[in-house]
Amino acid sequence: IILASQSPRRKQLLELMGLDFTCMTSNFEEYFDDTRSPEDVVKELGLGKARAVAKDHPDAIVIGSDLMVVLDGKQLGKPESEAEATQMLQNFSNRTHQIITSVAVVCESKGYEKVLTEMSYITFDELPEETIREYVATGNPYDKGGGYAIQHPLIKPHVTFEGRLDTIIGLPTNLVAKHLADFGYSLSENVLLSNDSSIL
Repeated sequence: IILASQSPRRKQLLELMGLDFTCMTSNFEEYFDDTRSPEDVVKELGLGKARAVAKDHPDAIVIGSDLMVVLDGKQLGKPESEAEATQMLQNFSNRTHQIITSVAVVCESKGYEKVLTEMSYITFDELPEETIREYVATGNPYDKGGGYAIQHPLIKPHVTFEGRLDTIIGLPTNLVAKHLADFGYSLSENVLLSNDSSIL
């Protein structure tokens, strides 16, 4: 099994499932396309990442995943500056947005290619400017879609969510279990996660 990602959060979630796997960086170029549904785009991105690694490892079971944050129909990526991270968090304040996460599995030698998505809804209460400044100063936002980690101690008190926590963190373990069942793996579809700061 290969995880086509270097995300420490996805790695931790797969480890919680008890899987033996290797992490590899996918060279697939991510993109956004607000003219199409976020679900279609996030499926393509997850599949693209898995395919890029699978072509060099045809016998491997390659897992690719992508997370898309959507506010008012607009697809949001990772902030690239302090100003952009601040603006994203200000825009989430007193609002509800969506997170759509895809899990794709590709095994070239078996002609296997599937992708599924899971959606969650996150609601922020009023996010104080001081909290935003303090959080952005930690440097935590820059490797995360939407610019925040729901389980971070500065963010956690201000959010509620509907859906799966692992979807929001970056890898719906129930979808991983469904895919891998096709290869004879018997895994729990629900990894027990507490909403703490251990996965950042």
